[in-house]
Amino acid sequence: VQLQASGGGLVQAGGSLRLSCAVTGSIFNGKTVGWYRQAPGKQRELVAVISSGGVANYTDSVRGRFTISRDNAEKMVYLQMNSLKPEDTAVYYCKMWLNYWGQGTQVTVSS
Repeated sequence: VQLQASGGGLVQAGGSLRLSCAVTGSIFNGKTVGWYRQAPGKQRELVAVISSGGVANYTDSVRGRFTISRDNAEKMVYLQMNSLKPEDTAVYYCKMWLNYWGQGTQVTVSS
């Protein structure tokens, strides 16, 4: 099983980015998937998670601005990030439970 994250980049505050995570391998549909992020000098934190049934949850700091979604047919996970803030700057990782991780994609938000 491999996870490949993409879509990061440099954006001005208030802008938007869409992260994608492609999952290869035979397991996906029954698994919870999510996005974490790690800013310099900080611990990795859970940003958003979506269950196999499509129920999503978010950390308070991104609720209302970020949307997680999944496409089971394509084995893809997405994170739509709107109204980005400089404090959203971090490396973003996708994860499939229990312990499958993507390689990370850098998101930088300039003020």
